[in-house]
Amino acid sequence: MAKIAAELLKWYDDERRDLPWRSHPGTRPDPYHVWLSEVMLQQTTVATVKAYFEKFLKLWPTVDALAQAPLDVVLKEWAGLGYYARARNLHKCAQVVVHEHKGLFPDNEEHLRKLPGIGDYTASAIAAIAFDRPAVVVDGNVERVVSRMFRITDQLPAARKPIKDATTKITPTRRPGDFAQAMMDLGATTCTPRNPKCLLCPVKQGCAAQKAGDMERFPVKAPKKIKPTRRAISFWLVHRDEVLLERREPKGLLGGMPGLFSTPWVERSDFPGLTEWQQNAPYGASWQLSEEIAKHTFTHFHLETRLAVGHSDKRLNIENGFWHPAANLEEVGLPTAFAKIVKLAL
Repeated sequence: MAKIAAELLKWYDDERRDLPWRSHPGTRPDPYHVWLSEVMLQQTTVATVKAYFEKFLKLWPTVDALAQAPLDVVLKEWAGLGYYARARNLHKCAQVVVHEHKGLFPDNEEHLRKLPGIGDYTASAIAAIAFDRPAVVVDGNVERVVSRMFRITDQLPAARKPIKDATTKITPTRRPGDFAQAMMDLGATTCTPRNPKCLLCPVKQGCAAQKAGDMERFPVKAPKKIKPTRRAISFWLVHRDEVLLERREPKGLLGGMPGLFSTPWVERSDFPGLTEWQQNAPYGASWQLSEEIAKHTFTHFHLETRLAVGHSDKRLNIENGFWHPAANLEEVGLPTAFAKIVKLAL
């Protein structure tokens, strides 16, 4: 076990990925940077997160600056990253750190877990990487590496406990933060889901799946469930050069984000009929329904949307609605699902 850790740390010192939130091996990064990156990386690729991370640091270089920012602005800058509850929790967590912890992140898992939006994984990652605590960090990449190394045949999610137990066995007390990042890098660059580069792996001698030749079998996953399809009509109401947008309710899917007024997103075999969708329209305009369909996939369902276009001769005051120049919609920070629908109009 000690040899695995030693070989992996040696490999990490030479082969680690150059990421904007990382410090040099053996040195501790800014806890604010670690926390911000870990929240952004939840359900999101490194390639996507890089630009957002750098943008957020330019806008809010410290946790104090982020805590003082208006939530609407944070949500706007988050647009495109998805899972918008993360942005709301990010802002709330920054305020808790500033007001209750004097601007300093707790340095252990127990206290980190008490902060908004920080669960077991994020707490262990921050404790290990930012504070060099001997925490056991298991993300998707580590799951793959460890399940192959120990040839864990349990099916996910049941496999997560034996995977964490096995990761605990190989996590060193020295440089645990670098070890966690080394495991992540190994999974991202070498121990890949398909065609793993076993010949380049620094710990191949200790990998049971490599010896058995069935690396791609692990981790063992349950059969994928078929995602249902929800269908809706969205409304593009124009007054002169402005379009009517909706500020969604603070909680729930895309909570607090701007979008278009729509019929309920309901699982159904076809789109709502004329009478049904006109009853959901924000205004009794003469609507023209497009034939084109915007498609977007969320974690648990597919969404298909058609667009109804209407015109208003006055700037209506509609609950939860606000008007914005149609030519500058990129300034609003529309979520990707609505950005696709807007393309049908533009």
